[in-house]
Amino acid sequence: MDDFIRGEIDAEIIEDDDSSIYLSIGDLMSGLLMFFALLFITALLQLAEKDVPKRVVIGNVVGQMKSNNINVKVNPETGDVSIQESILFAKGSTELKPEGKAFLRRFIPVYSGVIFSKPEFEQEISRVVIEGHTSSDGDDKTNLQLSLLRSSSVYNYIFYDMNFPTKAPLSQKILAAGRGEIESDNKRDNPGDRKVLFRFQFRSDELKKDIVKTSL
Repeated sequence: MDDFIRGEIDAEIIEDDDSSIYLSIGDLMSGLLMFFALLFITALLQLAEKDVPKRVVIGNVVGQMKSNNINVKVNPETGDVSIQESILFAKGSTELKPEGKAFLRRFIPVYSGVIFSKPEFEQEISRVVIEGHTSSDGDDKTNLQLSLLRSSSVYNYIFYDMNFPTKAPLSQKILAAGRGEIESDNKRDNPGDRKVLFRFQFRSDELKKDIVKTSL
């Protein structure tokens, strides 16, 4: 009888020990989940904070384009400024039209002026890329070459034929690139795809990528 009672007591002790183990593991898992949740929230807050300078820059670009009556499309999320082919070039040409040159003489001083209007803007924008884009009409190689020659024509006109107050510092940030038909509608020849983009590369975007990497 004593052995039976002792066996029951031992079984209860083992069950209590098992419960304690399960409870400890559960507490550990809950703690880990809470830790990663806090880490995730912290990363989100850091990302939101890093986004503020970028949005201020974009807002200023939009405002200055409107106040100076410069007819361009500005992407409110990225700050990309889109200039249609018809403004700058004849179809299939890499030579700037007189109207295109006149447009750049109005646009560039204002655009560059925003970048260097405040030290924090200048610091936030690590690079400006002049991108040539084509529609899907024609072959890939020809379109890529056309887009690069067009962006180069814009670059050369800005820095060899124009004078404006922020020309020197802008030359340190800007480069020309050809994208060809990479971002075009491949189902049809869309005139809207033939354009030149002025695209910002933001320092905060680079920092955001680093934050995401370290939080994973």
